[in-house]
Amino acid sequence: MKFKNKTIEELETMSFDDLAYEILKEKGKKMKTADIFKIICEILNLSESEFEAQIADFFTLLATEKRFIQLEKGFWDLRENHTAKIELEEVEDEEDEILDDAEDEQSEDEEDELYLDETKEADDDTPEDDLKDLVVLDEENEIDL
Repeated sequence: MKFKNKTIEELETMSFDDLAYEILKEKGKKMKTADIFKIICEILNLSESEFEAQIADFFTLLATEKRFIQLEKGFWDLRENHTAKIELEEVEDEEDEILDDAEDEQSEDEEDELYLDETKEADDDTPEDDLKDLVVLDEENEIDL
């Protein structure tokens, strides 16, 4: 373990999260909270009662430290081992397709406008069409509702 190269004074000055980071980095695999903290307790010569008293705080520390990621079934690992890999070419291709679709729709709209005969008056715009079904009632011809 790399910790053997360090003195107990050096290890005691390290924070729990730094020790956890080094443990996970060295092991290279995911581990459970209790297993990580047991190793820390062994390194720092902490008793079983200290383990029990501080395990909840250690869990909170892992949960709030951005270098760690909680996995399924209570396992923890380094976030750097689980970074998302995004293929930029794939994203660019999708963006190009979206832009091409938008341009196609725009050109279809422009083509439709080309065939619109603006010189001919539309049938529904004439005033007599609007009034042809209109019925005027006076007081004598009122209808009871």
